[in-house]
Amino acid sequence: MGAGGRMTASERAAQEKSEWAAAGVRADSNQVKKSPTAPPPFTLGQIKKAIPPHCFNRSVLRSFSYVVHDLILSSAFLYFALKWIPTLPDPFHYAAWPLYWVAQGCVLTGVWVIAHECGHHAFSDYSLLDDVVGLVLHSALLVPYFSWKYSHRRHHSNTGSLERDEVFVPKKKIVLPWYSKYMSNNPVGRLLTLVVQLTLGWPLYLAFNVSGRPYPRFACHYDPKSPIYSDRERVQIFISDVGVVTAAYALYRLSTLFGFWWMVRVYGAPLLIVNGWLVLITYLQHTHPALPHYDSSEWDWLRGALATVDRDYGILNKVFHNITDTHVAHHLFSTMPHYHAMEATKAIKPILGEYYQFDGTPVFDAMFREVKECVYVEQEDGSEGGKTRGVFWYNNKF
Repeated sequence: MGAGGRMTASERAAQEKSEWAAAGVRADSNQVKKSPTAPPPFTLGQIKKAIPPHCFNRSVLRSFSYVVHDLILSSAFLYFALKWIPTLPDPFHYAAWPLYWVAQGCVLTGVWVIAHECGHHAFSDYSLLDDVVGLVLHSALLVPYFSWKYSHRRHHSNTGSLERDEVFVPKKKIVLPWYSKYMSNNPVGRLLTLVVQLTLGWPLYLAFNVSGRPYPRFACHYDPKSPIYSDRERVQIFISDVGVVTAAYALYRLSTLFGFWWMVRVYGAPLLIVNGWLVLITYLQHTHPALPHYDSSEWDWLRGALATVDRDYGILNKVFHNITDTHVAHHLFSTMPHYHAMEATKAIKPILGEYYQFDGTPVFDAMFREVKECVYVEQEDGSEGGKTRGVFWYNNKF
């Protein structure tokens, strides 16, 4: 048991393995203990009552302390890159830059998560403050804050729905492109899929709604008239665009002063790391053989919110402000600040029982496993009362 009586991610992984063993399922086998799909025997209110009330309190000072902490770390890494790396002798000089990219990218992913928290109104009790902080932080990472805030809110409102979820919406086998069979059935194809997804997935989603839900016309996060948004949201989409353009112009000016490749080394490469982590974290939170998806005949909000999985990223759990290993609690109570999420997760697990999903598989092993096994969804076999259920599970058989 971790400090303060909290269970660590490693301890939770061990507990999960023992639970699988008790159920007759080997943790290292290809069998998966699927999440229940029947309506849960508990309500959202009952889950909330199990959580200590202070977990829902948002502190401006505490939230800002994480912003300051991350920005100090980021500044320290930047100082190291600018002042110390150029002084290193030749093989070390070239090896040091990738280390900087990874470290800076991980820290800036934490900054991204805090801005995400602002979008959920989990940063403070003041919506305007949340939006100002979120707009500044996300714009600095070239993210259209309000645009993503509203589409992400709809993701939370429709998680697990095949028709209305907003991101990483799985496809049915019948609508897969012709090349899917060849890409998913060999290691090279799967590796290529991951490379494209982790490098281009985020900008393609923002610009072209790739992996998002289908809309009747072209959908783009930068377009105030996009079908993603309602009329009352369109002015804020424009504000998001102004934020991104302002940040891009500042980067352009720095590039004219210090050079294009200086900007790539200092900012561009870490930003690619941020985008890669963002896509991978979201993908693994919602893609797992144990997670169901539902069509409109079966979906409801609570079962959809439970169709997500906590993961173990080791030390990066803390760097990413525990968005990785407390995602189930986050989907249930998205206005809860991240610094209370571990305590809340521990409190809700006895209530959720087998509806709670945690997978302690090492992240990169899980990444390759899910891209192999979770290719499309197909409807659950069997029927109830002569009516086929609208429950879908991942499959990879062609």
